[in-house]
Amino acid sequence: MDLGLKGKVALVTGAGSQIGFGKQIALLLAKEGCDAVAVTDIIDDVNLTAEDIKKTGKKALAVKGDITNKESVQALVKQVVDAFGRIDILCNVAGGIANRVPFDQAKPEDWDKDFHLNLTSILLTTQAVLPYMQKQKSGAIVNIGSGSTRMYGHGVGNAYAISKAGVDTLTKQTAFNEAKNGIRCNCVAPGPAPTNFIPGPDKKGIIDMLAKTIPLGRGATQTDIANATVFFASEMSSYITGAILHVSGGSVLD
Repeated sequence: MDLGLKGKVALVTGAGSQIGFGKQIALLLAKEGCDAVAVTDIIDDVNLTAEDIKKTGKKALAVKGDITNKESVQALVKQVVDAFGRIDILCNVAGGIANRVPFDQAKPEDWDKDFHLNLTSILLTTQAVLPYMQKQKSGAIVNIGSGSTRMYGHGVGNAYAISKAGVDTLTKQTAFNEAKNGIRCNCVAPGPAPTNFIPGPDKKGIIDMLAKTIPLGRGATQTDIANATVFFASEMSSYITGAILHVSGGSVLD
């Protein structure tokens, strides 16, 4: 099936982890037709992701940068545009849990870390990319949120979940503001998956335990999240904007 991605240029943040959502999203964008995929992360392994994209026969660019820093974000976006001439798709995947302390016990500096990583970073990358999309009167932005925004009894009532709730609102506000410019913005909210968000070496074991509480009986995979993200990035969803899609096996029914 043609997803309408041919000739498109995509930028995927948080694509350095080799077991994360970002890498799988970047690879699927390339496999489904994007002409070029730029990937960024604060870790060196982002270069490994770029090399795997090139193996699909598509162009790739790895840019190491800190997406919580405005100057770094502006520089990396300019590097992508200088290399490929445009940005058609922005996938804001980068995020993390800076602390697991309940919000009522969190120190201000811990709170700030989660909000900078999960919410401010999306604001900065979106602000940097929007002028290019506005100029071409088209674009697709996909933010990665979290099912934790609707899971109040699983020990996730911390700054991470609250910052991800902010991602939901930022998604809708971006969608409303930019519809007139032909730019869509949607959000994919994953359920539990064996990525680096799960602490410790036994990620599969923890996911298997959590799966007992999930209606479909399993945790999410990187491919599950990539499929939903690429759908929102593609022309298959050209009449959808401002949506929050929970890809969580039924653990969030919203």
